[in-house]
Amino acid sequence: MIDPKKLQIIPAEGSDAAVLTDVAFSAKRHWPYPDSYFNIWRQELTITSDYITANTVYKILCNGTIAGFYSIVQNVQDFYSGEIFVQKGFWLEHIFIRPEYHHQGMGRVMAEHALQIARSKGIDVLLIFVDPYAKGFYDKIGADFLYDSKSSIPGRMIPVYRLKTR
Repeated sequence: MIDPKKLQIIPAEGSDAAVLTDVAFSAKRHWPYPDSYFNIWRQELTITSDYITANTVYKILCNGTIAGFYSIVQNVQDFYSGEIFVQKGFWLEHIFIRPEYHHQGMGRVMAEHALQIARSKGIDVLLIFVDPYAKGFYDKIGADFLYDSKSSIPGRMIPVYRLKTR
């Protein structure tokens, strides 16, 4: 476990976009996915300065190094992204940690921070498209499985969870 005194969670800045994109890709590449998936995920995993400006994005620093980040996004109406139904509401859209920091409690620290931020904004529920390899993490932090959804990978389903903030 990492000493919490070595961690700092602060708002991401537009200039962090390239580093956060690297974090997202490295975290996702930790799992045994084929390279072809990353071509499909390129847009989903690329964090831009506009994305950071438009959404709630926090980075977690460990000894001054960006070790991970999360984002909360509001969808003001239901919509389809290809064949994927995305309901209106607030979504914990990204929560990524560099693989070298996995299993050290950092994910839980970021999730607790995201819940605090959501509560401070009057958000009661965060919805989450969960990577199947991360289901155990979301179960441990008390998120509730809702249903399986189509994903951006044809023929692949992913779970959708709900995390209550109160």
